[in-house]
Amino acid sequence: MDKFMNKDAGLYVLFRKELADHFRSKRFTIVLMLIAVTCLASIYSAGMGIREAVSKEGNEFVFLKLFTSSGGSLPSFAAFISFLGPLVGLALGFDSINGERNRGTLSRLLSQPIHRDTVINGKFLAGLAVLSIMIITLGLSIGGFGIILTGIPPTLEELGRMLIFIFITIVYMALWLAVSQLFSLLFKQTATSALAGIAIWLFFVVFINLFAGLIADGIFPVTDQAGAVEILRNQRLRQGINRLSPTLLYDEAVVTILNPGVRTLGLVLLDQIEGAIPGVLPLGQSILLIWPHIVGMIAATALCFAIGYVYFMKQEVRA
Repeated sequence: MDKFMNKDAGLYVLFRKELADHFRSKRFTIVLMLIAVTCLASIYSAGMGIREAVSKEGNEFVFLKLFTSSGGSLPSFAAFISFLGPLVGLALGFDSINGERNRGTLSRLLSQPIHRDTVINGKFLAGLAVLSIMIITLGLSIGGFGIILTGIPPTLEELGRMLIFIFITIVYMALWLAVSQLFSLLFKQTATSALAGIAIWLFFVVFINLFAGLIADGIFPVTDQAGAVEILRNQRLRQGINRLSPTLLYDEAVVTILNPGVRTLGLVLLDQIEGAIPGVLPLGQSILLIWPHIVGMIAATALCFAIGYVYFMKQEVRA
């Protein structure tokens, strides 16, 4: 019992130390200001457009449109988070371990009366806490700002969808935090781990769609003589490969939870929509629709953290 109590005490001390380091760092201030300014500008632009369209289109789910609508030349808030969220997670964790090693403080830290796994657990939990505080604060601030702009308060279902959107965003950014922490263990130089994280991010954002197209066209080529079955197989394989990207999983989950009109995420044939009644999905059905996406992102986060955990526990640390 005393062993577990001492371990929890060490984890709490290290967690507080890492949390204070994050909040005091200039890197965190720069990242927070970047996200806050761009997202608030996007919300202001979308809010002005929505306020003008309320009288024409009605006020159904207006509050949710603040997060998905784009006004003028600025993308939506959800698009900004989809693009900048991975960079925030990578920025908070790319030097979490190798930075300590290069400064010569890792061996000094492990010489303290704390367990080795407390180090990696405390660093990840501190980064996760920073991401959670950032997203929750920003989401609630934007919600209040949107109410001031539109003058329409959210309904209970809209509030629930916003909270689920915040949870999905935290999971999405935690995945990239786990990836960056893994690279900080695999590479000795902080610049190398940062470049590796950016390379993975670019691959999943830009290049995976190209590879998906090449693989799908190679296995199920679509020619002028191809039938509907070959075209359908090609598109399903392309979509399946693209869904290996956390960014696509996040985008589909966000679109579904913030737009109740989305009723399916797969390919829909004409005979399947014939006779369908237009409408919106309740919150429970929307959650069931994106449940595999959420589980997939959580599983990927756990896998990356587990690999880093095992590697760190077996790693030799010399003074």
